[in-house]
Amino acid sequence: MILDLMMDDGNGFEVLHYLREANAGPLVIALSARREVQDKILTLGLGADDYVTKPFSPVELVARVQAQLRRHRPQSSYPAKVLRLNKLILDIDNYVLRNDGKSFTVTPVECRLLALFMQNPDRVLTKREIYKQVWNHENFDDNNLSVFISKLRNILEPTVGSPHYLYSIRGIGYKFSGDGQ
Repeated sequence: MILDLMMDDGNGFEVLHYLREANAGPLVIALSARREVQDKILTLGLGADDYVTKPFSPVELVARVQAQLRRHRPQSSYPAKVLRLNKLILDIDNYVLRNDGKSFTVTPVECRLLALFMQNPDRVLTKREIYKQVWNHENFDDNNLSVFISKLRNILEPTVGSPHYLYSIRGIGYKFSGDGQ
């Protein structure tokens, strides 16, 4: 989806927020004339997969769409990639998490985060390490990571404020409990 944040009849931030709250999982490339870092961070934190500022070259936009599709839509000739950890089943190809019989659509970023945690159960991962693995660079944004951790907790945790899977390790990072206890 290519989403203009400054629509005549609505607010693109609200549309993006609605998509992610509804667990809708399309890839989203946000377009905006806003060039402030805070706007970019907010948009990516709300679940956009890329951010393009206006004016832009149509050729650049097509290249960004193709890059997102390459990154997030594996070729059908590959076997489906599924991770299992006790009650959790993550279908990486289709961005679906099954938790104790319930299914949730996750965004590509949420999927990469979950895959990282599920492949490293009961291990403390630093924020920098998480950012490097999920976003492919070391300059992490603590606020952006916190937004995605909060979204994952809303899906994973049976009781708000009482973690069973995803634990904060103060000043360091996060630990994912392999058994959900």
